[in-house]
Amino acid sequence: MKRALIFSLNYHPFIGGAEVAIREITDRIPERDIEFHLIAYRFDSLLPKTERIGQVVVHRVGIGRPGMTTAESFGMVAYLGKVLYAPLAAIAALALHRKHRFDFVWCMMAYMVFPVVLMRMMGVRIPYVLTLQEGDPFEHVFNRPHIQLVSPLLFYGIRRAAAIQTISRFLATWARRCGYEGTIVVIPNGVDVGRFSSVVHEPGIGTRLVTMSRLVHKNGIDTVIRALTLLPHDTTFTIYGDGPLRGELQALAASCKVADRVTFAGAIEHTRLTEELGKADIFIRASRSEGMGNAFIEAMAAGLPTIGTPVGGITDFLTDVRHTTGEEATGWFVAPDAPQDIADAVRHIQQNPEIVDRVTRKARRMVMEKYEWNLVAHDMQDLFRTITP
Repeated sequence: MKRALIFSLNYHPFIGGAEVAIREITDRIPERDIEFHLIAYRFDSLLPKTERIGQVVVHRVGIGRPGMTTAESFGMVAYLGKVLYAPLAAIAALALHRKHRFDFVWCMMAYMVFPVVLMRMMGVRIPYVLTLQEGDPFEHVFNRPHIQLVSPLLFYGIRRAAAIQTISRFLATWARRCGYEGTIVVIPNGVDVGRFSSVVHEPGIGTRLVTMSRLVHKNGIDTVIRALTLLPHDTTFTIYGDGPLRGELQALAASCKVADRVTFAGAIEHTRLTEELGKADIFIRASRSEGMGNAFIEAMAAGLPTIGTPVGGITDFLTDVRHTTGEEATGWFVAPDAPQDIADAVRHIQQNPEIVDRVTRKARRMVMEKYEWNLVAHDMQDLFRTITP
């Protein structure tokens, strides 16, 4: 049996695509093969410092705020947590390593190499796998002024990974841009196909658009809100997710006179996604950048027609029915920052039920064949087997 240590800034109950991936993958790898430990930041001081979640023993470091919610996690407490995480996680990792003797480390996203680099500076060198699944643009991740101050450590950590796993072909190019010359493996995030393919779609009035997105600039929520002004009044838009732009987006909906058609439903448990997808007619995310986008393939598995932009990792799985010959189309593409494109795609979906049926069937088959979590976990386990102390 191997022992592995995971560095992840967040973990349950604070979840996004990265945290879901960790849980889904580790739960599918038998404990007799790998024993997982994880170090996360303790944003909510009411959470236990150590607990077992599924197949992972979670260790939390730092001091947060009692009862801190997802909506509150965008303030100073969260910022300080991100700054303090690396040194606190490195210190905790050294103590855990003395006790458990880890065979390898798994760094979930680029910044998680910082604790590993600090451990190496303190004389402890453990091979590590780095997962890249960032959704923000390269410049945002690597070129902001406060990141450039520590970029030598960041690039040092990336270049010395035993292997880099990316969730899309697009992100694989990032590793090379950072100067990494080693093994790169593209293993996407996945879907619990059995759960999402059993979604029961409830009939409704008009056309119901839905998205599961952080309320940040890169996800293009504002573009969809503007598109509503070009669509019939019975076209509505429900947004599941939270983020720093919530107030700004609510003000935009009001100024566009579509506030009564836009519902800000807030963050929801991942277990509720299937129920909410069943209440929708079209999934949309007008991304300005995207590493991959778990929500797209979850919507496809649920049988929803899916609208996205041809940016980043989205092009790995979405092809436009209006520009693809044969039976290979899996969705509808729109340009970023193009409300008219969105309105045109929605109308195409509304007016062509036979095409929609063909495309959604193809998309669901593709998800079953390439993106099922069992397949993903198997590939990740094979990758972990290649990492030797």
